[in-house]
Amino acid sequence: MFNKLTGILRGIGHRIVDRVWRLGSGARFLFYILIYSTESFRRLHLTIREIYFTGVLSLVIILVSAFFIGMVLALQGYNTLQKYGSSESIGVLVALSLVRELGPVMTALLFAGRAGTAITAEIGLMKATEQLSAMEMMAVSPIARVVAPRFWAGVISMPLLSSMFTMVGILGGYMVAVPLIGVDNGAFWSQMQANVDFQNDILNGLLKSFVFGVACTLIALFEGFDAPPTAEGVSRATTRTVVNSSLAVLGLDFVMTSFMIL
Repeated sequence: MFNKLTGILRGIGHRIVDRVWRLGSGARFLFYILIYSTESFRRLHLTIREIYFTGVLSLVIILVSAFFIGMVLALQGYNTLQKYGSSESIGVLVALSLVRELGPVMTALLFAGRAGTAITAEIGLMKATEQLSAMEMMAVSPIARVVAPRFWAGVISMPLLSSMFTMVGILGGYMVAVPLIGVDNGAFWSQMQANVDFQNDILNGLLKSFVFGVACTLIALFEGFDAPPTAEGVSRATTRTVVNSSLAVLGLDFVMTSFMIL
């Protein structure tokens, strides 16, 4: 019994030490990215190309999801507000929900599922086929040539994708609230303009999306760079990217919301 308990405690301690070790490795990895960023900025076309692969190619799933989420928000919100005689405030509910929370959070989750996994799999495959080692042998830094452009592409793409998500979501809410349900067009937009604040709502939402972009892209890059050079190692790294990115986004969202409200 004592040996079994000791084994359980030893396993828990080993997992905690491993997580702390990986957290420190991730912080060192970010430090290296920032150091080599100046070198990667000299090849700006690399970053622009990665913005296309991570941002532009993610637009379809982002915009389609935003449109349907906006429609669902309008339906659910109208059903609730109608009970209290506040159905004209449906525009405010849709806009604030998207700008403050759903826009940045859903964009980050979709980004992690689509672009994050692609980044991890790509870098993991480059490591498995020894392309990164070949770069080092040719005195080319893999971080400056491969990692840093992808990092800044994700950081730049996330706020843009979040803004598009919010705009298309509001459009989806409008399509349900005004033509379908019959809410007054002027009341929908005027209530939204009067109650959505630029600094407290829009800028805070953009700040969230920026932080989520740093977190999701860094996790995807680190998991790919740290993956064992095998097919199983790359597949597990891809899974960890989705799980860790989702947990990081939700945890950071709670922390940032607490600071913004309190």
